[in-house]
Amino acid sequence: MTDHWIVRLACAAALLLASTLAGAAEGGKTLQAGNDLGDRASLQRGAQLYMNYCSGCHALKYLRYSRMAQDLGLSEEEVMNNLNFAGVPIGEAVPVTLPKADAEKWFGKMPPDLSLISKVRGSDWVYTYLKSFYLDPSRPLGWNNALFPNASMPNPLWEMQGLQHAVHGKPEAPGADAPVTGLKVVQPGNLDPGQYDQAVRDITNFLEYAGEPAALKRQKLGVWVILFLALLTFLAYLLKKEYWKDVH
Repeated sequence: MTDHWIVRLACAAALLLASTLAGAAEGGKTLQAGNDLGDRASLQRGAQLYMNYCSGCHALKYLRYSRMAQDLGLSEEEVMNNLNFAGVPIGEAVPVTLPKADAEKWFGKMPPDLSLISKVRGSDWVYTYLKSFYLDPSRPLGWNNALFPNASMPNPLWEMQGLQHAVHGKPEAPGADAPVTGLKVVQPGNLDPGQYDQAVRDITNFLEYAGEPAALKRQKLGVWVILFLALLTFLAYLLKKEYWKDVH
């Protein structure tokens, strides 16, 4: 158990360092995700979307299918039939199904594990990132990202969102690249903008949960702790009145 947490903290530190080094290359402001860990339906939808659109390339090595079933109110059968596309046992963590050789051929390296992406980057960053892909013929895969320029992956959600083009402003200096000032959908997807926003919010919600599954239980426990403290305060008040009733 100790070794597990040491590895987890080391990974978080590495991701944080990578985030800091990449920060200078990122552009734009983040949008507010507005996700809610207490929304179980959103977490269930987010899990389904993640497994269908993201798990092929990105593992969640700190989240087990059995834990997901327990926390999200799903049966083991539902998880195995609808979310476990890797075919691993229910007690295993969510693996990546993309062969390493194919990943290196298409992307130049293995896509990162996303267990801690929300903890390191923040939910607002994840939400904005998934909404910021646009077509860019100059990139190897034909896609770029306004929040994280030169991202080495295509938009995994393009069928839902549609195809976006970048709106460019004036270059800051002669010979410099024109900055991206906005994004415009030029070919609608199979979801309208409001539905797509909700889908991205659901994925963001699920990734926040995946980064710290214990947060769900901690929130539920917190309600009982507050109620206990309120009762304790009331009893202490009654005791104080009893002790001081004869003091003038």
